[in-house]
Amino acid sequence: MTMSFKFQRIARPLHVLLVGALTWAAACGTAPSTAAGSRPNIVYILADDLGWGDVRCFNPGSRIPTPQMDRIAAEGLRFTDAHSGSAVCTPTRYGILTGRYCFRSRLKSGVLGGYSRRLIERDRLTVAELLRSEGYATACFGKWHLGMDFPLKGGGFARDYPDQWRVDYSAPIANGPTQLGFERYFGISASLDMPPYVFLHDNRATAVPTVEKQWIRKGPAAESFEAEDVLPTLTRTAVEYLEDRKKQRDGKPFFLYLPLASPHTPILPTPEWKGKSGLSPYADFVMQTDAAVGRIADALDRLGQSSNTLLIVTSDNGCSPAAGFDELVAKGHRPSGPYRGHKADIFEGGHRIPFIARWPGHIRAGARTDRLTCLTDLMATVSELLGRPLPPQAGEDSVSMLPALTGRAHDESDRRVIHHSINGSFALRKGRWKLALCPGSGGWSAPRPGRDSVAALPPVQLFDLAVDPGEKHNLQAERPDVVAALKAELEDIVQKGRSTPGPAQPTASPDPKAGMTD
Repeated sequence: MTMSFKFQRIARPLHVLLVGALTWAAACGTAPSTAAGSRPNIVYILADDLGWGDVRCFNPGSRIPTPQMDRIAAEGLRFTDAHSGSAVCTPTRYGILTGRYCFRSRLKSGVLGGYSRRLIERDRLTVAELLRSEGYATACFGKWHLGMDFPLKGGGFARDYPDQWRVDYSAPIANGPTQLGFERYFGISASLDMPPYVFLHDNRATAVPTVEKQWIRKGPAAESFEAEDVLPTLTRTAVEYLEDRKKQRDGKPFFLYLPLASPHTPILPTPEWKGKSGLSPYADFVMQTDAAVGRIADALDRLGQSSNTLLIVTSDNGCSPAAGFDELVAKGHRPSGPYRGHKADIFEGGHRIPFIARWPGHIRAGARTDRLTCLTDLMATVSELLGRPLPPQAGEDSVSMLPALTGRAHDESDRRVIHHSINGSFALRKGRWKLALCPGSGGWSAPRPGRDSVAALPPVQLFDLAVDPGEKHNLQAERPDVVAALKAELEDIVQKGRSTPGPAQPTASPDPKAGMTD
């Protein structure tokens, strides 16, 4: 099937979007939202490249102890059929904060680099902006990986692949997290193996890089920056923020977005965690990541904030092959559990992820749901929590999780989720069926496009996940009716610019220089 995108551009300032949201709510007859004091805090922890099979409460056969995530799941709800919007980092993060699939942006495949320009459009409403407009304190600590504009010496801004030493690290950075709804930011610009190797605070580097360091990729670094310090530093910063919010007497609920940089490469557990798993450095790093999640949950408990906090723990995509799949499988551990593939792939291992939610008094302890959900669903969930329906040009691919979180009856028979691989291949999931519009993985596992022969393979793949979760049997020849129906639905979703009810929305033109594929 050939997708024909109709690309247009729109320009809507943030204040227009927010006014539009309130106007839309009034037109729908929505009552004023509840008092800020009754609204929950939201803490959203996003692990980086953590596999579905790495977390023991999802995969009892996991050889990696994850007691903290297991505890949070026992106190809350597990989504067993949750997915990232993409099988790689940047697109998923775009979807989390905008409620929109990233293939509708200028980035159609791959990921951004550490110096890439801002991806989230100026007119695009984010979850942080929506919450801040409703009186929330907002903060992000961690891996951003959504682009920001680094100034260059002599004027102008870096564009994707600059001369890294021409960047003026002493000048303010434009169009980063603090321009997208976050009052506070501390973290790194992209993946931990992408320069610049320096912490960023709000819109500035905390130090001027004066040396060159390498964690897979070589680039400018602050002399004091060490990759293994990042996870402990982010964890400590998040805990200090929670403590600070407890001290404040402004009555504001808060939104803390904590995108961790682990267990992504470079796989560098600190000395106290090295060898803990008895399996591999990757398994050690997963254990350290689990402990960091536990420190956040413990802080909420200690500060008396748990009962009024929606805590979400998830991952941006499946486990990376850099974890050493062969070594782990030989020792009895499968990072993707029973699912095929891994990070970057269109197969389930690329995008099926652990997803845990805890909110005492609202979410029943020890619950589980097989509701199909996607990380794009945060926007609509926040909208329902606030009692503020979204304007038509926001959250186009977001469906509220609130009924599933609170155990309310809800009809999911028409829910559809799009999957996207690193090379831009599409798949559509609806009910038991999954249609992939590519002959191979669309990513890094075999059959890998561009490396393995796929000429003899059918151009599409159809799987019945109810009986074949491992995607071993392609049913496209036996069920042409299902193939045709799902193709038509996918075409419609792409063309309309949305997968939820509402008026059609435009899609951006592709930028051939935007994405990195490795």
